[in-house]
Amino acid sequence: MNGAGRYAWRVWGPPLLVIMIMMAAVAYQHGQVVRSPSSAQLILILTGALALLFRLWHPLPVTIVTVLAGAALPSAAGHLVLVDVAAVVAFFTLATLRDRRTAWIAGVIGAGVLTAAAFPWQAGGLFDLANLLPANYVLIAVALGVAASDRQALLARIVAQGEQDARLRVREERVRIARDLHDVVAHHITLVNAQAGVAHHLMGAHPDKAREALAGIRDTSRAALDELRATVGLLRTDDDPPDSLRPAPSMAEVDALIDGFRQAGYDIRVTRTGTPRPLTGAAGLAAYRIVQEALTNAGKHGTARRADVVFEHGDAGLRISVVNPARPGHHGAGTGHGLIGMRERAEAAGGSLTAGMRTDGTYSVQAVLSRTG
Repeated sequence: MNGAGRYAWRVWGPPLLVIMIMMAAVAYQHGQVVRSPSSAQLILILTGALALLFRLWHPLPVTIVTVLAGAALPSAAGHLVLVDVAAVVAFFTLATLRDRRTAWIAGVIGAGVLTAAAFPWQAGGLFDLANLLPANYVLIAVALGVAASDRQALLARIVAQGEQDARLRVREERVRIARDLHDVVAHHITLVNAQAGVAHHLMGAHPDKAREALAGIRDTSRAALDELRATVGLLRTDDDPPDSLRPAPSMAEVDALIDGFRQAGYDIRVTRTGTPRPLTGAAGLAAYRIVQEALTNAGKHGTARRADVVFEHGDAGLRISVVNPARPGHHGAGTGHGLIGMRERAEAAGGSLTAGMRTDGTYSVQAVLSRTG
């Protein structure tokens, strides 16, 4: 059954079922036809049933109509006391579409009206237990409707929370990819700029060395394209070629990264202490990007193409220190995207990062990364 068919059945189905159930209840007793519905009974049954056609749009007025029709039914010919099915359906619908307070107030009032209309015609009078049937059915309908409404509200909250979590994950992924693109582009553009300066300086007197510098630009540009392809590959689907899904760099590629800076004319001194242990996952990528960004900033803002890089390996993790001569006016922890990205990477890997100008005229970046990050 398609959507339109289900909607039509939802509108027309309950009224048709109510008519059949009520007609059967009036006509049959003990499996035999004992009477035919009177005109008054037929009018009241049809009134309550047809009112249900509008229950999805006007649940409270429809409930009032069905209660009045159900309360008048025992007064019709034969004084037959029946549970008004139309009122039960109306109360259930009301409880699913309106707030709990409205549903329960209407339920209590409706149960009282239907009970009061029935007990004068009961064989046992006021103390006949059958007087409890209308109230029981009405209150059960309200309780089931409230439960259904609560379930729908809970499902809606779960869906909304899931959508919110998905949006948050997408936003975090966008920030991470943007950070990767910033690191890659800033690093390689800095190297290309340095190599181009060297080539320009040597072009006249030492053309061979200038050609070497130009070859370095070519290699650096190729590396930049490869890293950009790998980063953008994170946005691709499983159907894309495998070579577009290269893994992100890690601590294992740091030496090659430093060699690239050296080829661009940087004097980088590396010191290692402790027993080197592998860093994996977020910690390995964070270590690589922090060194890359720190050396890139040293090239852009430093007063000399020189930097000291220290890797202190410990049982708990790795401490990275990058120190370079800086401009005299370069103070503070910095608020650029590069420094913000380094801090976010360190924190995402379970570590921390500090950066700032020192009194000896150098700029220091200190990062501590957890080995389990």
